[in-house]
Amino acid sequence: EVQLVESGGGLVQTGGSLRLSCQASGFTFDDYAIGWFRQAPGREREWISCISSNDLSTYSADFVEGRFDISSDNAVKTVHLRMSSLKPEDTAIYSCALWQGVTRWCPRITLDEYTYWGQGTQVTVSS
Repeated sequence: EVQLVESGGGLVQTGGSLRLSCQASGFTFDDYAIGWFRQAPGREREWISCISSNDLSTYSADFVEGRFDISSDNAVKTVHLRMSSLKPEDTAIYSCALWQGVTRWCPRITLDEYTYWGQGTQVTVSS
């Protein structure tokens, strides 16, 4: 059974940094993409960033503005999201999701196409 477990969330002051991790397990296929999403209270879930396992190509949403960096350690099936210069509007539950397949442009994967989801980790940025 595929499982995704996020960690690294917490409370941080404006301008601070956090590194979120998404540990994937329970599968043997090599081709997949992992995306990071967030959902703030009363808002739609929004895509943040994604990475493809086959070529480690990465893409991020415009609002990231270079503040977030996604990386992957395929050997241990872990994807990190390094976040810096955090703002109060970054407060949300952050979740990772996995899509099985080969792609060189993971932003094309829609929310509904991600098959497996983690439980999420809370990030709170105080002003």
